[in-house]
Amino acid sequence: MKDNTITSAVIVGAGIFGVSTGVQLARRGIRVIMLNEGPPAGGASGRSLSWLNSSRMRSEPYHRLRMAGIDRYRTLSARFPDADWLRFEGGLTWDADDASNGIDAAYRHEVSLGYDARHLSAGEVAAITPGVDTSTITPQGAIFNPGEGWVDLPSLIGLLLKEFAALGGTLVTDQGAAKIVVEGGRAVGAETAAGNSFTADAVVLATGPAVPKMVAEAGETIGDATPVALLVQTKPLAHPLRAVLNTPRVAVRPAPGGTFSLDADWAADEGLRLREDGGHDIDRTIVEALLAEASKVMEGNPKLKIASIGVGSKPIPGDGEPVVGALRAIPGYHVAFSHSGATLGLIIGELLAHEVATGSEHPMLATFRPERFASR
Repeated sequence: MKDNTITSAVIVGAGIFGVSTGVQLARRGIRVIMLNEGPPAGGASGRSLSWLNSSRMRSEPYHRLRMAGIDRYRTLSARFPDADWLRFEGGLTWDADDASNGIDAAYRHEVSLGYDARHLSAGEVAAITPGVDTSTITPQGAIFNPGEGWVDLPSLIGLLLKEFAALGGTLVTDQGAAKIVVEGGRAVGAETAAGNSFTADAVVLATGPAVPKMVAEAGETIGDATPVALLVQTKPLAHPLRAVLNTPRVAVRPAPGGTFSLDADWAADEGLRLREDGGHDIDRTIVEALLAEASKVMEGNPKLKIASIGVGSKPIPGDGEPVVGALRAIPGYHVAFSHSGATLGLIIGELLAHEVATGSEHPMLATFRPERFASR
């Protein structure tokens, strides 16, 4: 059924939030133009670990939102059961053997929420999930979450863009960065660096780590804790690991074609040096150290080889919680900015499109409004 509140929308950003929102609006019969500086999925969505989860501890509204996000992926997985870009084969997590170890507390918290969790000793892991070098699991044990999974966001974005085009949506790329056009106190469209203007009834800003700066240009504030992140993709390897691993020194996520995605905060902190032009030099010895850490936690300690290295900003709001919805001070201006873009990708698009199309606020987004930063 069509919504009559608006008839057109411009979306700036073709990562998972922008594309997901665009498809949802197009499904409602709204004319959508999507603008992206470069190719789709060329930013944070293209270098995301993309672990689908709601593990450990966070606010209850955020947990509910993440669980709804996982639910939408379950529905998608049922449509594409043989997809090599979306799998639900669990997640295994353990902490360092020191005072920071929070595995027991995390397990008890997850159980209290009804989140499927099993607290395993190292000796129990092999019978539950394959491919792990269990000698690296610390004495406090590990948590296995069988309902978790992973998605390859570029593959998903490609799938959604095919539907977007079939629904009449327009994708405009490679015209440089776009800026939101505000006239008479209202967002009325966007203009690309190439000088092309696009007008619409509503504008959605979904440019990942650039959102806080772009919003600031309109006089609004969104707290920003965005770091620089490093994601290493390996060459294909025959290996039995199926679960996503989150360990003290490395995260390892299976990927399409027998490859693996690896990341760790320490590797980004130690392995990247900012250049004067804003780019980063990569210390290859640190990258090799990251591959070695991944090998240690994988059964058989395989030799991992680099296929690609992704470097760039990882969107994280100042308080760690999503920032989604309208800027109340500027009618017609909506934003989507969050960590865990993969887990939230489908549900944020759905709920934000509901708000844009109907003009009514969705209760699941009540605590994630942009204006919460204005009073800080």
